[in-house]
Amino acid sequence: MKYLKKYLPYFLITLLFSICLFVSYLVFIKNNTKYLKVVFLNVGQGDSIYIEAPNKNQILIDGGPDQNVLARLSQVMPFGDRSIDLLIATHPDLDHIGGLTSVIDHYKINGILDNGASSDTKVYQALEEKISNKNIKKIIARAGMKIFLDKEKNIYFEILFPDRDVSSLDSNDGSIVGRLVFGEYSFIFTGDASLYSEVLMHQNNGTNLKSNVLKLGHHGSKTSSSFLWLEDVMPDVAIVSAGKNNRYGHPNQETLGRLLELKIPYLSTADMGNIIFKTDGIKLIQK
Repeated sequence: MKYLKKYLPYFLITLLFSICLFVSYLVFIKNNTKYLKVVFLNVGQGDSIYIEAPNKNQILIDGGPDQNVLARLSQVMPFGDRSIDLLIATHPDLDHIGGLTSVIDHYKINGILDNGASSDTKVYQALEEKISNKNIKKIIARAGMKIFLDKEKNIYFEILFPDRDVSSLDSNDGSIVGRLVFGEYSFIFTGDASLYSEVLMHQNNGTNLKSNVLKLGHHGSKTSSSFLWLEDVMPDVAIVSAGKNNRYGHPNQETLGRLLELKIPYLSTADMGNIIFKTDGIKLIQK
């Protein structure tokens, strides 16, 4: 017992040091990866996509309808990380920007990208007030812009739409559409992009729209995802971001019929929860 008391402090110090080393190792492993991570967050009837580059630069596209996005982010972001480099608000509808005020409250945001359209809704006004109070830099998206997440690995997010002032258009028609590219793999994110904007992107980009993963516009509504658009993109897999048993009937059976005819499989956040993809630019992994 005498020896135990004598050496107990040394033992505890050694144990504490070992725990610190182990935790540091886990943090090092978690924060050093060759993979680009894309997560379609399960935020119910809405959209939210988390993107994390190998160098840890991050983008959050939309924030779903409410603060539920915070719980989903905590599931996929590195432990202790309290910042996000860029928020993208595809358009000012509640089910896309409702959760962004909570994100701004809980994370340091370096910039926000939107389509330049405004709204008289309370949720939009609240978001604008948060952006102003936090002095967050705001940029209006235009086709042709490229945002580099990791210059060393040439990972970038390019804006496909809007290519014009959309302030007078229907809210969905003006949604930001962007493509994330890393090596041989790419993802297209559509917000609530409609048949109207799909035609414009077809005219502007033609066959240069091919991508591996496509988030279907407007939660799989029949007002998006035309045959023309699906044939242009021809993804390996489509994603439906929608709430389980939602009152809108998303995804629409007409849309699913088009996917079936073109032999494009789809995954839904309503069925699977968070849908996670990882790629090193050479292969794509879906978890």
